[in-house]
Amino acid sequence: MKNIIINVGRRYGSGGYEVAKQLAERFGCRLYDRELLNLAAKESGFSERFFERTDERKRFFRMLPNIHLPLITDNTLYSSRFTEEGLFLFQSRAIRKAAEQGSCVFVGRCADYILRDFDNVVNIFITADTGERIAAVALREGCSATAAAKIVRDKERARASYYNFYTGKRWGDSASYDLCISTSGLGITATTDLAATFITRRLEPAPTEELTS
Repeated sequence: MKNIIINVGRRYGSGGYEVAKQLAERFGCRLYDRELLNLAAKESGFSERFFERTDERKRFFRMLPNIHLPLITDNTLYSSRFTEEGLFLFQSRAIRKAAEQGSCVFVGRCADYILRDFDNVVNIFITADTGERIAAVALREGCSATAAAKIVRDKERARASYYNFYTGKRWGDSASYDLCISTSGLGITATTDLAATFITRRLEPAPTEELTS
């Protein structure tokens, strides 16, 4: 199979990253999640720490009074590039360059939209029951269910706002993806099995119809 691109959107606490990681291992792909921040920083000249603070969040620039100059690696603070749209463009370029270099699995960051003109692309969205996601976050963060529910709500609001703004689509809407699947009841490995089967079938060459005389 030639180079493939797998884009994984995910609800917070659904295990989407773990599914993406297993898919990358199975298909021999390079996994890009937070690694994209480093690539975008190199593309732009801005510090990686700045991209970390803007990661998958819209309206971040309301926080500019609290940002210090050391977050910038050159004198571009007042240039026209220093906008949310400019930073998105740098990250988009980094995503496209990575996709051009070989098979990749991208986690979030509007990669499904950014790579919409590439061949051999499969877009997947991973979800799970709300209660399970809250419990997973509470365990991971060592906090109460109430606090975890707020974390989930805030993270998803930010992701949805970011995705919807830059793509003109609706985050989590099944129409935006080739496959939407829940880890609830299946678990990570079985979800990965199902997704891998779908990806393989989705990217198989269409059978050639034999001509009859």
